[in-house]
Amino acid sequence: MKFKGSKQADVAPQTNSGQSITGAPIAANSPVLPSSTLVGANNINQVNQQYPASPLTATNPHQQPLPVVPNTNMPVNQNMVAPNPIQQTPQQMPQQQLNQAPNQNQMPPSQVTQPASGETNQNNNASPLPTGTTAPPTGQQAESSPRPTKLKSFKYTVVNAMNKKENGTFDAEDIDEVRSYLESQDYKILSIKPRGAGDIDIGGPPKLSPEDLSFTLTQLATYIRAGIPLVDSVRILAKQATKPAQKKIWGQVVYELLHGESFSVALSRQGKAFPALLVNMVKTSEMTGDLPSILDDMAEYYTSMNETRKQMKSAMTYPIIVLTLCFAVLIFMLIYLVPQFSSMFEQNDAKLPGITLAVLGVSNFVQEYWLWLIIGVVAVVGLFAYLFKHVVSFRTFIQTLLMKFPVVSKIIIYNEIANFTKTFASLINHGVFITDSMEILSKITNNEIYKKIIQTTMENLQKGDTVSSAFRGQWAIPVVAYEMIVTGENTGQLGLMMEKVARHFQTMHKSVIDQMKSLMEPMMMIVLASIVAVILLSIVTPMFSMYSQID
Repeated sequence: MKFKGSKQADVAPQTNSGQSITGAPIAANSPVLPSSTLVGANNINQVNQQYPASPLTATNPHQQPLPVVPNTNMPVNQNMVAPNPIQQTPQQMPQQQLNQAPNQNQMPPSQVTQPASGETNQNNNASPLPTGTTAPPTGQQAESSPRPTKLKSFKYTVVNAMNKKENGTFDAEDIDEVRSYLESQDYKILSIKPRGAGDIDIGGPPKLSPEDLSFTLTQLATYIRAGIPLVDSVRILAKQATKPAQKKIWGQVVYELLHGESFSVALSRQGKAFPALLVNMVKTSEMTGDLPSILDDMAEYYTSMNETRKQMKSAMTYPIIVLTLCFAVLIFMLIYLVPQFSSMFEQNDAKLPGITLAVLGVSNFVQEYWLWLIIGVVAVVGLFAYLFKHVVSFRTFIQTLLMKFPVVSKIIIYNEIANFTKTFASLINHGVFITDSMEILSKITNNEIYKKIIQTTMENLQKGDTVSSAFRGQWAIPVVAYEMIVTGENTGQLGLMMEKVARHFQTMHKSVIDQMKSLMEPMMMIVLASIVAVILLSIVTPMFSMYSQID
């Protein structure tokens, strides 16, 4: 299949058969990766001294940390991925071109090549990052991959292999590229036309949920291990997708891969469809050539995240249902039941107690101003949502308030610590620099308290301090988590310690949610029974007064 303006595809991760995942054979003259730059050379060197045992050295104590070698070109081995295709080998390049490489000693302190810390490979097939390779990117670099040309959106109608009609949308440079892509997917094309200005996607840009990612990433890793090229593996995901949004996302990834883009760039160009963490981890795998292992790790990570979300939803479902039922019963009694007894009390000149007068007053207010009440509730909820989303100080205040509230505080803190340590462990174990890991973590969490702690950690790392120094004395960091971080730093097993902390707090989080669910059920029943009892008491009490007058 050919695309207009397509270019040579990037060198992809390789299988054990000596071929790249895209199916291209590996040439004898492997491409050469240039030395990369990283911000804060002197400070990062100080940080690396604080962590002499990287994830690689933690696995193999006899492995020494890689020294900083400026401007070193090393051929890519069978497990290395070149981020950009190179047409000439060092032997074929003119000597003048080879001598034009930047001298690291003349570079400013903000740019320096750092050694990769390697990764722990479960299959023991991936080699560590050699000296001079490009360092794993920061979250900002991985997120911003603008296209040279803007794509146009098209709407199509096709007949699939099951002889059923399918409608969908696809973004490409022109209609011929859409036709080529659909034909490559074995579709029978009925119509293709540009989308109008008013034809927009309802619900905003598509996004894959943790549940979707946990399943598809496992499949993708299995296909690649089986020797299926990366493009064909993603094609399978696009074909089997049942939701139009998911089908379009994976189709657009195939489109980018066929245009010669790397897998991480193809993912990043889908907007918010793929999390920044996944994009950065795929970028790391392109350095190490061990894409299947990282995809498996990410699948396990999102499976855990999905289970945590389900636990939270399960814990909140019952209270929401009970409160909704309680509110519906209250409105029914105030609007329909109470007014009928009110007219009866007036006809019999019954002496009304204070509780009855209060209920009648609320009933009359609801009947007269029900429209304004609805508008007021919607306005308050909308204002709260807007302030919480756009005003940092307001969001910080609300999150701090909730984290100080009994029971709720444990749920929030345990969940945040579990997510933080699990993500941190995954980044560290795959050779991402600690400074880059902190930047990625700051963009994953939505809690302002933990964002400030992470920002303080980044500032301390630039000064040469340890990670644990920013966590010392923080009320939002449990003592157990802090001590485990200190232990990981002292022993060089930071990634392993973070995994243990994540498992511990995931267990604690599940336990607290189960306790809250068991306490919430009787509490909600008591609240519902109390409201109904007050209204019934306000009705029954005047009736006894009426009976006494009759006697």
